[in-house]
Amino acid sequence: MTASPHVLVVDDDQEIRKLLGRYLGEQGFRVSLAGSKREFLDRVATERLDIVVLDVLLPDGSGLDLCRYLRQRAPQVPVILVTALKEEVDRIIGLEIGADDYLGKPFNPRELVARMRAVLRRAGGGAVTASGTTYRFAALLADAGSRSVVTADGAPIDLTGAEFELLRVFLDRPGRVLSREQLLGHTQGREAGPLDRSIDVLMSRLRRKLGAETREPLFKTVRNGGYQLVARVEAEEAD
Repeated sequence: MTASPHVLVVDDDQEIRKLLGRYLGEQGFRVSLAGSKREFLDRVATERLDIVVLDVLLPDGSGLDLCRYLRQRAPQVPVILVTALKEEVDRIIGLEIGADDYLGKPFNPRELVARMRAVLRRAGGGAVTASGTTYRFAALLADAGSRSVVTADGAPIDLTGAEFELLRVFLDRPGRVLSREQLLGHTQGREAGPLDRSIDVLMSRLRRKLGAETREPLFKTVRNGGYQLVARVEAEEAD
């Protein structure tokens, strides 16, 4: 029997912590709660977590710093940042340092659960990641089964779940121009808001990580169109 996903909710507001803890428990999650940086560090050090819901503003530290810390200590654990609606800069910085998604306050707990489940599908398997397809492109090898990318020499390239899922969308559609709306729909199952820059930030991260290993640019930005993977792709299904 598969264990329920274990979520750590980090928020300094006690009422919000209690509300989310109760609601997420009713939705089938195992829940741990933290109200400060110190409690967050204790939980990360002692508990096996599947996902973290992290408020940007904490009384004894920045959620952005904690996101960066988690990316270094446990890069496989996805993070959803929770920010006030006016903190657009913090959202963008959070995505740049490795957050998988963000949600603005105030929010409906049902939307949080939908975001969490989407992120967990991208990070951990299920129908979205069941394919054993391998892709060769620009002297790189991507494996959809293990959700890994390696260089021609076998050196791993560290991608977050959100980054790999975005790459996989391009690998399945080489040469096609994909709009931001299409990419957001394929990767996160939602529509883009007027100020949503998550795809742009993820593209920047992909270009930086993959471009360091390739001689030619992998992606082309198409004005008023979106993005295009210009590298030749060879796909092979596992037996």
